[in-house]
Amino acid sequence: MKAVYATDLSEASEATIANETCLACLDRIGIEEFHLVTVVPSNVHSGMPGMNFEKRRQRALDRYRKPFEDAGFGVETHVVRGTPHRRINGIAESVGASLSIVGSRGSSPLENRLIGSTARNLARTSVTPLLVNRIQRATEDPAVLEDHLFERMLYATDFSENAQEAFEAFSYLRHATKEATLVHVRTPADPDLDAAPREQLDELADQLAEWDIETRIAVRDGDPVEEILAAEGEYDPTTTLVGSRGHSRLRRLLLGSVSEDVVAKADGNVLVVPPKRVA
Repeated sequence: MKAVYATDLSEASEATIANETCLACLDRIGIEEFHLVTVVPSNVHSGMPGMNFEKRRQRALDRYRKPFEDAGFGVETHVVRGTPHRRINGIAESVGASLSIVGSRGSSPLENRLIGSTARNLARTSVTPLLVNRIQRATEDPAVLEDHLFERMLYATDFSENAQEAFEAFSYLRHATKEATLVHVRTPADPDLDAAPREQLDELADQLAEWDIETRIAVRDGDPVEEILAAEGEYDPTTTLVGSRGHSRLRRLLLGSVSEDVVAKADGNVLVVPPKRVA
């Protein structure tokens, strides 16, 4: 499997790359090759005196290669110009990546605008599963919040087709996952979709039990984003797993994507799985 690692060359990004335990988790789920990507924004002009941004960023990426190569991964680097989330998606598609990874400092309103906007845009548009690796906020020496990325998973489902696609990520996550919490949020807007949610969750739990993953289930009532975030606070997962599309396209347009809001507001890591693309 190949992964695209998108970096803005900040201390936060360097913290995720330097974490050998995180790299071991990615190795465990089958990642063999990384494509390190940094994007020079379109509004940054290379003709500015003394500012050769592409060369400076290439030198920085070359320094980032060592931790990956020391861990046994193949590495390629890409310095590109344009809109970050579009170029990251383009490279992920062109190299046939199975996972995209981006670091994010978290949910404060200011940081969400300046740092988290790329992560949120990728949550909406990513062509591959997207891992948003959360970094400590408000510190001069940031570190990743969770060393073991997939040890304790929180899986949120509305039983849609895309939610099932997200659940199938356990087929490779199981090599690094010890326990999982399966959560469904009942909403008044979808009464026909909430028949026997515990039975449906039990069926999913049985599948995980075959892989020796210790599992609990929870059915909650209320707003999906608020309840998923509340479950994150209650169960303390290392990563929250969600599909990027739910049942209703109209509700998504009116209320915003649940996955986007979870990426923007969650305290910890989030793995967002998009729908399968139809050729």
